[in-house]
Amino acid sequence: MNNLVTEINQLRKEKNAVILAHNYQIDEIQDLADFVGDSLGLSQQAAKTKSDVIVFCGVHFMAETASIISPNKRVLLPSLEAGCSLASTISARQLREWKKQFPDAVVVSYINTTSEVKAESDYCVTSSNAVNVVQSIPEDKKILFLPDRFLAGYVSAVTGREMEIWNGACHVHEKIGDVNFGKAQAEHPEAEFLIHPECGCSSSCMLTSHLYLDCKNVHIFSTEGMINHVRNSSSNEFVIATEVGILHRLKKIKPGAKFFPLSENAVCEYMKMITLENLRDALLYNRYVVKVPEELAQRAKIPIERMLEIV
Repeated sequence: MNNLVTEINQLRKEKNAVILAHNYQIDEIQDLADFVGDSLGLSQQAAKTKSDVIVFCGVHFMAETASIISPNKRVLLPSLEAGCSLASTISARQLREWKKQFPDAVVVSYINTTSEVKAESDYCVTSSNAVNVVQSIPEDKKILFLPDRFLAGYVSAVTGREMEIWNGACHVHEKIGDVNFGKAQAEHPEAEFLIHPECGCSSSCMLTSHLYLDCKNVHIFSTEGMINHVRNSSSNEFVIATEVGILHRLKKIKPGAKFFPLSENAVCEYMKMITLENLRDALLYNRYVVKVPEELAQRAKIPIERMLEIV
């Protein structure tokens, strides 16, 4: 492994490349990345660098977003098999058909979508800013929210807005909803519970008027929200309800604390497809290039920019 890391470091210097790793990547990838974080934040950080090449250790829609934001940089995805079950729940054709049913509606798309879907949207959102974006939309406007029904339910509860919701979900986060939440609280009575809004279990701790119902020490956060909360929290025990890859980063931030996954089975096989070997090969052979065509990229960038103007 040491030889691989040495080779990767040499190649990224030769290619003037920046390596991005999503919070759900394997430990070894996170440890050698230039930046670790969520999908949009990573693309924004890469755009600020003087690198010629972006190697995105994540899934396909994330590499697309990097291509949209940095059209003059070469974006590489080490594995073409690294897709996203949530992004695949809706296509641009399906969205166009849905929009025909509600011709005056505002389309709000989670960043976890393809570039084609983004191009058909009015706003993009992340899990951390979806509430602010929805609150900015006039109340007399109908909203089509896609594709994640759990994030939509969370946003609807916080904002009080009724929305048309696409019936999509991340297969990893959806499974966490099958976990016995009460049992986990009994096993860790002093722990803070940090739940991603994509989780099926978020519905059992939904917000109404910003008050948690029957849920002690429970917080709903994006992945970066979890990172920031742990960094600033006085607690030393946390139960984490999202993909288990984030535990590695959390342990590095607060080494003395205890972290427990709400479900040890919350593993995204797509995120784990990127290895040191195919990262090395991506740099060595300039593969696999992800390039969003210019006209499509320009259209897909509009809802992202609208989001950033609000938040």
